[in-house]
Amino acid sequence: MTDPAAVLARNIRVHRSARQWSMDTLATRAGLSKGVVVALEQGRGNPNLATLIRISDALGLSLTALLEGGEPPAISVTGTATVLWRGPAGGTGRLLSGTDAPAPAELWRWHLEPGERHDSEAHAPGTHELIHVLAGELHLSVGERSVGVPAGSTARMTADQPHSYANQGGEPVDYVGVVVVPG
Repeated sequence: MTDPAAVLARNIRVHRSARQWSMDTLATRAGLSKGVVVALEQGRGNPNLATLIRISDALGLSLTALLEGGEPPAISVTGTATVLWRGPAGGTGRLLSGTDAPAPAELWRWHLEPGERHDSEAHAPGTHELIHVLAGELHLSVGERSVGVPAGSTARMTADQPHSYANQGGEPVDYVGVVVVPG
């Protein structure tokens, strides 16, 4: 089994070098300190989801491309998902799979326990999300706008500004989402 930190370190280094960027350049473009970039390229640290999104956006990659190694096969089947967010009451955000250029997209499976909320920083300009609620009612907020999305409904939202996902009800909320990044 490949060490996820080693794969992440290699992928950051390879993609940064391919662009002929210094660590300072990547840090600036990602809005991070150079120390964070150095630690990630050395396979140290435990980056949170926001840090991973900043790095992937700066490099123009999907999170999947950043976290997986090698060229994808013609067909890829996975039975596991990478948990990239854990809520205080046991909720999870799992990155199931994704594609890279020319049409970067990520497939997510989310579970929010009652009262849980996940706040997300703005993604790259032009990023959109498609969300289908499987159970419960999800409350989405983008900027000042907030809507409830009941089970069986699908929402499309812009994700290039701060946004959040919340469970304001008394039952768990389960949903799947696709993050579509401009190519």
